Amino acid sequence: MNETLSLKVILFSIIFIPLLSFGQQVTGKVIDGVTNQPLLGANVIIKGTSTGTVTDFDGNFNINVENFPVTLVISSLGFETAEVVLTEVEVVSVTLQESATGLDEVVISGLASTVKRTNAANSVASLSAEELAGTTPAQTLDGALAGKFTGALVTSNSGAPGGGLSVKLRGITSINGNSQPLYIIDGVYIDNSSIASGGLNTISGAATGGNASSQDNATNRIADINPDDIENIEILKGASASAIYGSRGAAGVIIITTKKGRAGKTKLNFSQSIGFNRIINLQGQRNWTAALAESEFGEGDLYTAAANNGTLRDYEKELYGEDGFISNTSVSMSGGSEKTTFYVGLSRNQEDGIVKRTGYDKTSLRLNADHQFGDHIKLAITTNYIDSSADRGFFNNDNTSTTLGVALTNTRPWDFLFPDDNGNYPDHPNNSSNPLQTRDLMTNNESTQRFITGGTLDVNIYRGENSDLKFVAKAGADHYTLTGTVIFPKELQFMRPDQGGLNGVSAVSTTTNTNANYSAFLVHNYRTDNNLNFTTQAGVTNEQFSQSVVRVIASDLIASETNVDQAANQTINQFRLEQEDFGFYVQESINYHDKLIGTLGIRGDKSTNNGDINELFFYPKASLAVNLQNFDFWGEDSILNRFKPRIAYGEAGTFAAFGSLYTVYGSSSIDGNVGITVPLTRGNSAITPERQGELELGFDAGLFNNRISFEFTYYKKTVDDLLLQANIEPSTGFSTEWVNAGTLENRGIELGLNTTVFEKENFIWNTGISWYKNTSEMTELNVPTFNLGGFGNSLGQFQIEEGKSVTQIVGTTGPGTPVSVLGDAEPDFQMSFDNKLIYKDFTLSFLWHWKKGGDNINLSKLLSDFGGTSADYDGFDVDPEGLIRNGTYRIENGINAGNARPFVEDASYLRLREIGLYYNIPSKTIDNVFNGVVSSIKVGFSGNNLINIFDYNSYDPEVSNFGGNGLSTGVEVTPFPSSKRYMFHISAQF
Repeated sequence: MNETLSLKVILFSIIFIPLLSFGQQVTGKVIDGVTNQPLLGANVIIKGTSTGTVTDFDGNFNINVENFPVTLVISSLGFETAEVVLTEVEVVSVTLQESATGLDEVVISGLASTVKRTNAANSVASLSAEELAGTTPAQTLDGALAGKFTGALVTSNSGAPGGGLSVKLRGITSINGNSQPLYIIDGVYIDNSSIASGGLNTISGAATGGNASSQDNATNRIADINPDDIENIEILKGASASAIYGSRGAAGVIIITTKKGRAGKTKLNFSQSIGFNRIINLQGQRNWTAALAESEFGEGDLYTAAANNGTLRDYEKELYGEDGFISNTSVSMSGGSEKTTFYVGLSRNQEDGIVKRTGYDKTSLRLNADHQFGDHIKLAITTNYIDSSADRGFFNNDNTSTTLGVALTNTRPWDFLFPDDNGNYPDHPNNSSNPLQTRDLMTNNESTQRFITGGTLDVNIYRGENSDLKFVAKAGADHYTLTGTVIFPKELQFMRPDQGGLNGVSAVSTTTNTNANYSAFLVHNYRTDNNLNFTTQAGVTNEQFSQSVVRVIASDLIASETNVDQAANQTINQFRLEQEDFGFYVQESINYHDKLIGTLGIRGDKSTNNGDINELFFYPKASLAVNLQNFDFWGEDSILNRFKPRIAYGEAGTFAAFGSLYTVYGSSSIDGNVGITVPLTRGNSAITPERQGELELGFDAGLFNNRISFEFTYYKKTVDDLLLQANIEPSTGFSTEWVNAGTLENRGIELGLNTTVFEKENFIWNTGISWYKNTSEMTELNVPTFNLGGFGNSLGQFQIEEGKSVTQIVGTTGPGTPVSVLGDAEPDFQMSFDNKLIYKDFTLSFLWHWKKGGDNINLSKLLSDFGGTSADYDGFDVDPEGLIRNGTYRIENGINAGNARPFVEDASYLRLREIGLYYNIPSKTIDNVFNGVVSSIKVGFSGNNLINIFDYNSYDPEVSNFGGNGLSTGVEVTPFPSSKRYMFHISAQF
């Protein structure tokens, strides 16, 4: 045997062959102190070690104890933690009492470690399965986050079924780089791309060049994840907590853990929800009269004839007035033995839109399994297969008057647009597109097949009296194929050659995406005799990302064919991304008697997406939490029974946009000769990631034995080396170049109050109030002031300017006037009010969400003004002097006068995000009817966005037309309107 092979065998033996040990079995049972029933899934851990187990369906557990005395720590989410000291083998019986504060749950503290919330130095938001989707089922996972924790701004990019959302944590973290949080599910890095289909922009002309753009109403891929499969979510809102994720952590990290099986008798859960959705806010119509119609359009005869024949139509209701049917079906099964547990979940979600021929259909299958090999090795496997299909319609910005929303703004109630008996649609007399014909004949479908799998291996290498060593290995892969199909048949009005059309368009986009991540860690715990505990972890990481998008757009279709090869013209383009990241992570945590808890750590990353692929970028972190109540001077009878000051600092990064390192040339063909075209943007091989440093400090307090808990957090985030596009000398042959050239800063305050308002035997009332505010500033800008994210100064746009808010909206206010600040997209503050009331077998939960301030650029109203169809056109509340009609003022004193002020509107709102009323049928009734076959039945009603209060002059102030990245989360141009949902539920456990 050569030396290399010998060394490998020795290392393998050290890491993978644990020391054999023999112990004695301790058995016990854990009881729910509220229901007095066995508690499933409670954690039982030998204090000071990583050795533990969970209770089965009957609340029972077995755990191997090597040496006595020993302390067992018993915990479960939503309950107070209990400790039991054993001096010998005995049967343990423990009753856990309900906790309203969640102080005993654990939160992420490293890539391979956790910490009790009472000892955490960061404000880490946690959402349980009940908090996420227990009140009402969420349309999408990211939509379920809105209003449920401090520090987040969740904005809808589209109201279409299937989602389309932007989530920003603690303000703007990048202008041109990624601003969406990193999603990790069971250790797997999840892709959340929003990939536009080809062909839409070819028709709408919304962006230059006809290529797919961020205005094309695409779904972001986190919508594929089924919220019913989730056990809990943790949100690392800034670099002070997310530094452990290095160059991908600057925008925050959302860590998702899915449901696991429990040892014991196999249980089957079934739930069925049905309901419908409806538009939140129809705009209505002008109060048309024959005289008004004639004065506006000079078509009195046409109007009178239509009115006399009773054919006036409310085309807004015709287009947006559907009650979309919703059906969510979920079946899950879990169980297992002491060694092997499993969870299987199957769900089917179907939702029709408020527009005909729009909807979302998703099937998700999940299989999670855990197996214990002896006492020292545990393997956990998670798998998820998703098959989804989304029909998105044709909405958003448009320079050809062809999208449904823009066509509607030019549609009058006397225009006849319905098909005849043979299915032939008339031309729109006032527009290039008949929106009913477009709705009924065009296709915009996204179909996804996705497979996500991950595995975690835990090996207890060594376990001694004062120390233990564990090896943790993780691997995961996220692979999907997304097919976008866009068809505009040649019979559409705007497709006909005599109308200047393309004689039919068919487009197919195929996206293949694969993420893979691997990591390996050693975790060492050392406990001194005076209860000073050290936890050391060190390891390496590798992430690989591959994406290929191929778009084929065909026009001038043959006959009624829709194949892309059955056309006179085809255009093909491809985008490819290949990136690999390497890193290491080291962290040391010190805990002194749960009084002082400190952590130091550093992450080092290098990537093929950096200018120097071998250069390491380092991201440090440090934190300290002090539990003052655990010190001797703290009085036990104090009203303030818990007070923890905390401080944390960390750094994280954001990669440059893929391809910004290189100059990407185009191709040309002249007289059969292939040539190269020079792009506008030159690559920069010296580009580096953006770097964010965040200081977070605050305190947590508990009063009256934690019946009232309060949390205060202040943070300051500084983002250096901002990724910007700078103008360069034209003599270079290029116009712009990617550079690191600026610094921005976010500062914010987060407040949280949770309390048990009332608690008696038959009635419990828990409530939570959160309040948060963020302000931003461009503190340094090394390129000239520039604008982005809008349609020019006469309509309002965002301006990046040193010393000013990053989210300021600017524009001109008249002919020849200088650009001035007209508003700011950043809310003044956000506030949530969450309540849960339990009376006997009834549970009522509701969540109010108040967003105060924050402005939108509302251009939908401008387009309906141009079409003469704005519902408020004849009002007088826009003109400061009250003399000119609203529609006339917005046109003549607005766009025609170069005045953007009428289009910048306050986007405040107060909405009832969620409400749910449920009834648990008494167990005696169930037993009498089902004779023990069914163990529980719950029925109820719920709703989303049922009450919406705002003055914003359009469908919904929570809008965006430009996707999830960048600043433009408040620019509205005829989006797919938002809806409210009504749901009825029944669930049972067998």
